[in-house]
Amino acid sequence: MTSTSLAADAGAGGVDDPLVVGVLALQGDVREHLRAIGGDGVTTLPVRRPGELAAVDALVIPGGESTTMSNLAIAFDLLDPLRERIAAGMPTYGSCAGMIMLADTVLDGRPDQRSFGGIDMVVRRNAFGRQVDSFESTVEFADIGGEPFHAVFIRAPWVESVGPQVRVLARVAGGPADGRIVAVRQGNLLATAFHPELTGDLRVHRHFVQMARAARAARTH
Repeated sequence: MTSTSLAADAGAGGVDDPLVVGVLALQGDVREHLRAIGGDGVTTLPVRRPGELAAVDALVIPGGESTTMSNLAIAFDLLDPLRERIAAGMPTYGSCAGMIMLADTVLDGRPDQRSFGGIDMVVRRNAFGRQVDSFESTVEFADIGGEPFHAVFIRAPWVESVGPQVRVLARVAGGPADGRIVAVRQGNLLATAFHPELTGDLRVHRHFVQMARAARAARTH
């Protein structure tokens, strides 16, 4: 399916049409998110250009390197279109670097780094340390149901603070980072400090698809 036909489908917005979920494909673990989000009435689309962004109902911002992602978004003329669509209510999920890109305020970033914003939170970049400090843990994750979620943290951020409209969904339990916020939601925006796409547990992605379907249904009524 071409970007043009996808745009027509997304623009039609019928609740029975396939949901088109894009994955920002500038850098990072794009393929893993495409695999995790696809199927069950969902059409996936790598997003590298403004026209592809216009074709999607919802967007995933993958893990990777947030400074590089910021620079590439500018180079591919995506920074302003992304900010506009996020501000307009497009359901968006960011994991790890994607969480940083959705933060209104980023600590320990480079001076020239730009985020897309949207979530009223302060995020500390690389808060858990370097690549060698990456780790796995289990977290209690509100809204997805079932057993605790096995979370993979790779040079992960954490959330220092959130505004009054932000729901905290998960915190680290135990260790030196005990109590640190690692998953949040504000409206149609979802963010995790960890990488659910690397675990085989699809509950976070399914929850995001449910969010996106609900948002599209609300637009059509």
